[in-house]
Amino acid sequence: QVQLVESGGGLVQAGGSLRLSCAASGTMFSIDAMGWYRQAPGKQRELVADITSQGSTNYADSVKGRFTISRDNAKNTVYLQMNSLKPEDTAVYYCNGKVRITPIPRVYQYWGQGTQVTVSS
Repeated sequence: QVQLVESGGGLVQAGGSLRLSCAASGTMFSIDAMGWYRQAPGKQRELVADITSQGSTNYADSVKGRFTISRDNAKNTVYLQMNSLKPEDTAVYYCNGKVRITPIPRVYQYWGQGTQVTVSS
């Protein structure tokens, strides 16, 4: 069983910064990609950023230039550095991992429990 455990959410004023972390544990062959999604009240869950095992990154337009995703493959951990936060960044942030359990190229998707980020104006 694979588990993703997030940390680092909280309350911050607009213009401030937060850093989220997500560590994957359990029986895994490899992690193809890790990422962060968010869901605000009344809205659908959306991709914030993701990163492949080779380090290729992808960002939502709304966070480009403000957020940075990074990954420590040795620790199976992904980070999201969030700068210049805005009230519209308020949401529950979920870690996502696309994991291979065996060498067979079949990928399973796992989610963390979510961490609340609240940005006050």
